Amino acid sequence: MSATCAASCRPSATFATSCARCGARATCCPARKPELPGRHSLFWKMAVALVALCLLVIWLSWTWGRQVERENYFLSQEARDVLGGYAREAEQVLRRGGDEGVDEWLGQMRSREDGWIAVVDGRLQAVGSQQLSAEEVTRLTFLRGLHWPMSARSRGRPYIGIPFPEHPTDGRLVIQLPERFMPGGFSPLLRFLTHGVVPGGLAMLLCVLLYQQLIHPLSRLREHANALRGDDLGSGIAREVSQRRDELGELGSAFDHMAGRLRGHIAFQRQLLRDLSHELRTPLSRLRVATESELPDDVLRQRVERDVEVMQRLVENTLELAWMDTERPVLPMEPIDVASLWEMLVEDACFETGWPAARFRHELPADCVVHGHLNSLAKALENLLRNAIRHSPEDGSILLAGRAEGSQWHLWLQDQGEGVASEDLKRIFLPFTRLNAARSGEGFGLGLSIARSAVRLQSGQLWAECGNPGLRVHLRLPRASAV
Repeated sequence: MSATCAASCRPSATFATSCARCGARATCCPARKPELPGRHSLFWKMAVALVALCLLVIWLSWTWGRQVERENYFLSQEARDVLGGYAREAEQVLRRGGDEGVDEWLGQMRSREDGWIAVVDGRLQAVGSQQLSAEEVTRLTFLRGLHWPMSARSRGRPYIGIPFPEHPTDGRLVIQLPERFMPGGFSPLLRFLTHGVVPGGLAMLLCVLLYQQLIHPLSRLREHANALRGDDLGSGIAREVSQRRDELGELGSAFDHMAGRLRGHIAFQRQLLRDLSHELRTPLSRLRVATESELPDDVLRQRVERDVEVMQRLVENTLELAWMDTERPVLPMEPIDVASLWEMLVEDACFETGWPAARFRHELPADCVVHGHLNSLAKALENLLRNAIRHSPEDGSILLAGRAEGSQWHLWLQDQGEGVASEDLKRIFLPFTRLNAARSGEGFGLGLSIARSAVRLQSGQLWAECGNPGLRVHLRLPRASAV
């Protein structure tokens, strides 16, 4: 397998556009139908707040509004009791004294109340000796009841008809409402309070809620975005934003994740640059010594070619690792028969090392088919195989085995070398890591790093453990039948 096999897995121009929802390529992510907001969506909070405000306004209008009308437009209980008592007196006087008694009682009432008063029968005819004038008869057609609202806009005091308490059909008392019983109606101050202050206060309460739930978190996100624009990658979203369970919380978590990714990329690039510059010093120093020496031309040419080839492989491997870590390309996936891929890698390894094929064993089920990218997986397995060959004893063998675990295949590659100390198992996947004690050898220390990045691009995992003897490297990849 050549170093160019991994380069062929890079996305072509048709995958240049990314999806705004998931970050995947546009050709791989079809448009989805709009979905209803989730249970913890900000939509429901705003909807509940708005509905609660509307219900509160309706409730206040119904309860407090009726109370205000009752106190400012309707007769008080005292007025109704007094006027009802007048109607009871008129009925009793009519029964005891007839028309003469009514005339005498009306005379007394005119001295007690300042206003027009009369007693009429069921046919609206005056009771007593005095007859009603045409204007007074007209007043009988616009009578109000005791429980009716008294409009403050009406001209003068209204006329009220009060049926007799015991026999309402026998007659009624008609009286012009006394001045002391007139309702005050809405004052300008009360009207301003009910129509301005209370609705404005409720609207302000809704604005405060909107500020706490929407504006304040957005301002925190804006501060974080400005910090990122100013290269302050250590700035994090406040806990009250990132711990929310709605869309703003998801946005805050995405900002924190993005800042973490940027910090990781920058730290990785800086470390990679330092390591690369360090690794290039050795072949450059050899080239300088060779050019200053008096070696024969053919020996000098071989020396230069060998060091140039070393630097070329170093730069290519470093660029490949940086490309996979920063670009995170979306690779086209397909079913891959692991056994067939292993046989192809073993054939190349036998040709390069001179080992017999019997030293490369595999114990893979017949249905071991993973869902991945062929070139990337081949590159990862090739690097793992080369690493195992490099650290195997002269008569050692290498085993590739696996088993199905749910929707994934668990594979492991084991050699029979000296192994790695448990505290160094994670370090071996870092770029330019070479353990001098247990697993020293040629190479740049990039093979395992490239293999791990290639496996991660295929939604897989790569880790190592002590094989007792040797080193056992584990891979976990999706099953082709489960995708």
